[in-house]
Amino acid sequence: MAAPKQRSVKRTKMINNTIVHVVLAILAVIWVFPIAWVVLTSFRAEKGSYVSTFLPQGYTLANYVKLFTDTTILNFPKMFGNTLFIAICSCILSTFYVLAVSYCLSRLRFKFRKPYMNMAMVLGLFPGFMSMVAVYFILKALGLSEGGLIRLALILCYSGGAGLGFQIAKGFFDTIPLAIDEAALIDGCTRWQIFQKITLPLSKPIIVYTVLTAFIGPWVDFIFAKVICRANADYYTVAIGLWRMLEKEYIDNWYTCFAAGAVLISIPIAILFMFLQRYYVDGMSSGAVKG
Repeated sequence: MAAPKQRSVKRTKMINNTIVHVVLAILAVIWVFPIAWVVLTSFRAEKGSYVSTFLPQGYTLANYVKLFTDTTILNFPKMFGNTLFIAICSCILSTFYVLAVSYCLSRLRFKFRKPYMNMAMVLGLFPGFMSMVAVYFILKALGLSEGGLIRLALILCYSGGAGLGFQIAKGFFDTIPLAIDEAALIDGCTRWQIFQKITLPLSKPIIVYTVLTAFIGPWVDFIFAKVICRANADYYTVAIGLWRMLEKEYIDNWYTCFAAGAVLISIPIAILFMFLQRYYVDGMSSGAVKG
């Protein structure tokens, strides 16, 4: 009796595993298909956006070359430089804000601590672009919506509210024993010294996670960049540039270049994720589960 039952359990387990792997394989194909299409289109030699075949009839590197050489209409190198500068500055500020706020909420006890966390939780339920009109008029009143100050305006937009996203980092800091801080205070350390010399060295996973998320946001954002930049082409980001390539007056000549640009802007993020994947997973699990 035991042997047939055991064989039945093994057969059921094998069938379940097979179904799971088939479903995962189908999902993998669905997820990879658009990526493969964009990569193939970026090397397509045919001009225009309307083609009847999935595979290109000819392959060329001219689309990538055009992105960096033809700057008469769409200056992709300048857009790339604008985005890189804004993303790096926003990443530095946002990372500091998130880690500082998270540490304060994790280690300090003050009067409005819980109300602030509740408020941040409620505000987090609403997408940030709901405030873009109000933000634009505030920036306009401050004189930050024209000229070179547009970059500063975008940096402020991306980093100003970063402190509201403290939940995961706070959960990670909660896992660090409070006895370490108490021992450091007895030895004469200030709160800043504890944060800088003790807590941060013990928090490399969550720092990596925070840096990644703080960099990706400005790197791929379109809504705030479009609202604030408006028609100032000298300060466009890559998201606006790629969007303009699909407008009716440009799509015929720039469609394959759009695919090439999409591939280029994805490479830095892909490399970061591949190189820091282990730290990224550790940061997520420590902050979300243990906290």
